[in-house]
Amino acid sequence: MNVEHLVTPVRPSAPAVPRGAPRTAPLIPRSFQACRAITAAANSSFPLAFRLLCPAKRRAMNALYAYMRVTDDLADEDGAVEAKRAKLAAWRVSLKAALGGAFTHPVHPALAETVRRYDIPPQYLFDAIDGMETDLGPVRMQTFSELYPYCYRVASAVGLACVRIWGIRPGVTFSDTDQPAEAVGIAFQLTNILRDLAEDYARERVYLPADELARSGCPPELWRDPGNAANFRAMMQAQVTRAREYYRRGAALLPLLSREGWAICHMMFNSYRALLDEIERRGYDVFTARVRVPKWRKVAAFGSGYLIKWGVV
Repeated sequence: MNVEHLVTPVRPSAPAVPRGAPRTAPLIPRSFQACRAITAAANSSFPLAFRLLCPAKRRAMNALYAYMRVTDDLADEDGAVEAKRAKLAAWRVSLKAALGGAFTHPVHPALAETVRRYDIPPQYLFDAIDGMETDLGPVRMQTFSELYPYCYRVASAVGLACVRIWGIRPGVTFSDTDQPAEAVGIAFQLTNILRDLAEDYARERVYLPADELARSGCPPELWRDPGNAANFRAMMQAQVTRAREYYRRGAALLPLLSREGWAICHMMFNSYRALLDEIERRGYDVFTARVRVPKWRKVAAFGSGYLIKWGVV
């Protein structure tokens, strides 16, 4: 495998939210509170990054995150695959209804208001459901061309929605930001896949392309075989190289964003890239312990985000 196996960015259609969609104003503040509670309970580092945004954008990010959290939980909860598939199908129907003003879940009013206020293409939200559906059963990706749309749906689509909330610099259009934002999402998801290799394999999920694993002499059942360590290392090195190329492409997004958008994206970008660095530093050992970013690097990324927000850099 080499970096030439990069694929053309996905360009989904994105229908607009009907401007005349009815909304029930009293429900919206309570819904934003519910979204904030879901976000706070998720034990994620993302709420820390949200502090780099103004209160209105922070609330919008809570709404988007809560929607994604609920979607992810529906896909990952215990139960039969078909039952979870049915729940995701119902969630898709309820999302469509919510964007039209009919709310059946606590996150819906805040999500619909966020989509309306920031003119987020609803297709991004539906794409995320499509991505989660992929995870319902055993996963085997045959080629990178098959893996790429999955990464787009579970990561890039969310990032593209985030950019609408964060805002862009004067003179910049979203058509300028969409391609690098998509690349950032691909880079983040490739990093997640490498970090979670052991955990995913235990759940019958192999996201790395089967054709590349075969060429590397590195089938999943031999990943932890000491006799195959050289092949595994070479395969992982190639995967890291690909991810770094997407980070390189995605770096063009940062200066296109508003100050606070640049700040929060900078923090997330550096944190994920640091995770990739840590995987490499550990000699691609993702089995003996979960790979984590050192706390000092997280603090440094957060601090530099504030410097960007305040215009110091």
